[in-house]
Amino acid sequence: MSLTGSPNQKLVLLGINHNTAPVDVRERLAIPPERLADATRTLLHQPGIREGLILSTCNRVELITLQESDADGGFSPDLPRFLHEYFSVTQATLQPHLYEFREREAVRHLFRVASSLDSMVVGEPQILGQVKESYTIAREVGAVSTNLEALLQRTFTVAKKVRSETQIGSSSVSIASVAVDLARKIFGSLQGKTVLLVGAGKMSELAARHLIQHGASSILVSNRTEARAEHLAAEFLHSKVTAGVIPFDKIYEQADRADIVITSTGAPEKIFGRSHGEHFLQRRRNRPMFFIDIAVPRDVDPKMNEVEGCFVYDIDDLQQVASANLADRSREAEAAESIVSREVEKYQQRLQVRDNVPAILALQQSAEAIREAELVRASKRLSDLTPAQREAVEALTRSLTAKLLHPQLTALRRGPESTPED
Repeated sequence: MSLTGSPNQKLVLLGINHNTAPVDVRERLAIPPERLADATRTLLHQPGIREGLILSTCNRVELITLQESDADGGFSPDLPRFLHEYFSVTQATLQPHLYEFREREAVRHLFRVASSLDSMVVGEPQILGQVKESYTIAREVGAVSTNLEALLQRTFTVAKKVRSETQIGSSSVSIASVAVDLARKIFGSLQGKTVLLVGAGKMSELAARHLIQHGASSILVSNRTEARAEHLAAEFLHSKVTAGVIPFDKIYEQADRADIVITSTGAPEKIFGRSHGEHFLQRRRNRPMFFIDIAVPRDVDPKMNEVEGCFVYDIDDLQQVASANLADRSREAEAAESIVSREVEKYQQRLQVRDNVPAILALQQSAEAIREAELVRASKRLSDLTPAQREAVEALTRSLTAKLLHPQLTALRRGPESTPED
């Protein structure tokens, strides 16, 4: 049985993530938000793809597709080739890092991703919003319809269930808290430190707020859209914190004012290189400077780490720090995994019932045809019956037919090993 509800269609998920590919590979497949609709349309136009969705975050790029079988019953869409052609990355570069799930395992993986069980930081809340954004874009371009719609709606329900029935979110270690821990190791104390946000991403904003809570006293914001930078700076401004804006075209002249730089621009090329680090440290008279690069593609050249006094951590470095606290979250993660496993079973059973609807209708129609034929054959022997008696015979035969069909219909409606609906 296909988990899509159709024997001629298969659910196939292909992707790379932070567990299978380093950031220098992931950044080559990153899709800026403004290009996601185009990428989704291009995926939908691949031969054999009936429905599709692309999830692109700093930690993963995944293609969730509903594929239609060809004339020979095979499933031919070449998703690795799509990645190769769309991103101009050789298949030899991608192949060692790709994973593929089909049908039941694809459903399980999608449930785990949306529930933040497959995240770099288990329990982080951003991933569900990112899945919903991808879903919204896919719907807008006509890439999601009946089958993926049902699967995604169930995915959102499962993620909400995990969040409400476990403490996985409250016990998570955020990128923001990791940034604070690393900054403390570099500076000793965050009291009086200045933070520069380059780009106005949500994760960088959260990291900056966390740094303020632990002593940073000044926030600078630089963004290509200066109005956005001014708006964000105003949100940080209060009695104990100063805030200001650095025009994006002045970033190289003024970035050395900051002790901590958080970057998340989404720029296609790196905006800070080793030479910039040397310049900044010279102007800062060798006072250390900490770069938290949470952009994919990366904003900061890793070679800046070679400059004495410059400390650069990218998204994979932050993962290593966060993973050290994994044991603290293992119990809640186990509970969440149990919920996901049960929900995969329930989803399969729902599809089994949906697949059985034609069989139920055929059985009912066949039984009714037999009942009517038998009444016709007995019509001569029943000719002396009054109208009331005829109605009684009609009701009796219908009742007997229904009782005889009841065990078979019940089994078909419930599916195998059914569990109560929730």
